[in-house]
Amino acid sequence: MAKNKTKDEIEAEEELDTITLEFDDGVVLETEVLGVFDSGGKDYIALVPDDGSDDVYIYGYKEIDGGDDEFELLDIDDEDEFSEAVATFEKLMDMEAIAED
Repeated sequence: MAKNKTKDEIEAEEELDTITLEFDDGVVLETEVLGVFDSGGKDYIALVPDDGSDDVYIYGYKEIDGGDDEFELLDIDDEDEFSEAVATFEKLMDMEAIAED
């Protein structure tokens, strides 16, 4: 059964945060913030590109002290750390899909 959404949930969905990614090769990509999550005691952010693909970009996430909603995206260079973050993200998405049923 589908979950009924509150007015606040609907308004939050309509006001999705977007981030523009600029890659080293000059490619610019608009993304929507899917969410921020914790894995292994560190914060990560999941971004979905607006290009119609099924891609999800995972970055380290760090809030900047003293800034109003300011944060920094961090590349994840360690393969094991990246794999753990992706596994946590996939588990969260599976749990959300189950909760929506």
